[in-house]
Amino acid sequence: MSLFEFSHHYCLAICAFLVPAILLLTLRTMWLVGQFRSQAQVQQAIIAASICACTLLLHDYTWFVIGVVMVPTYILLILACVCLSLNFWALAHPTSMTKLLKALTPYWFYKVV
Repeated sequence: MSLFEFSHHYCLAICAFLVPAILLLTLRTMWLVGQFRSQAQVQQAIIAASICACTLLLHDYTWFVIGVVMVPTYILLILACVCLSLNFWALAHPTSMTKLLKALTPYWFYKVV
């Protein structure tokens, strides 16, 4: 079975795993940046989220190759690109992400941990 056949045959299972994983791992990255955790912890979270996002991109492109162009295909593409962008932002400029997160979250959120 080729990679394309695997991707198409198990599409629902792949998406059911990758979509929540990407969202949770990207949220974890943002939380670690907002909590001023060590750069090593942030980088591990970025790598995990980026691997999942790139896997979803590759899965999505297998559908584009055979000509399946539907709304869910574009939604998954946008989701993966947004999560990759957020992770790249956390890697490149964590201080600006922290400032935005502090502006968007209440004060008590940072006192919990």
